[in-house]
Amino acid sequence: MTGTAPIAAAIPHRHPALLVDRVVEVEPGRRLVAHKAVSRTEACYRDRDPKAGEEEYAYPPGRLLESWAQSAVLLACWEKPNPDVLAGQVALLAGLRGARTLAAVLPGSVLVHEVEMVRDLGDTAIFTGRSTVDGAAVLEIGQLTLALRDADVLAPSAPETPDNPDTPDTPERS
Repeated sequence: MTGTAPIAAAIPHRHPALLVDRVVEVEPGRRLVAHKAVSRTEACYRDRDPKAGEEEYAYPPGRLLESWAQSAVLLACWEKPNPDVLAGQVALLAGLRGARTLAAVLPGSVLVHEVEMVRDLGDTAIFTGRSTVDGAAVLEIGQLTLALRDADVLAPSAPETPDNPDTPDTPERS
């Protein structure tokens, strides 16, 4: 399961937005373990002074969380892949509780994302898990909820104009 091919077959994320390098274990509908190598060549470090101290190179918590969340999406979509964000069902973040960053992650680290499905409700899935570096926890997720919705929810809505019969009637302003 090494490489990005199984990932690209399951979800629509692509470089530079793809933040998972490989899936190393998967029990569909139950759990997944994925890896992400953090490198100084990532876009989030582009404007950093190369001479900056180590603390300036801590992996941004938002990217850490996004990387773990992409692993959860992989588990949710493993048996019903959708590599096209414009078709089928897309995974949308519906909720997040109990997320805690526990330690800085620096370039050269390999994140190990452990994702466990708590409940699958068909169009909604609930996950828990953590991320580690060299066996030490760096992120804990109490609960992440994904909503699987038809891709047409991402389509832009029709503009509200007098020519559009779907425009709700609203009083004119003076």
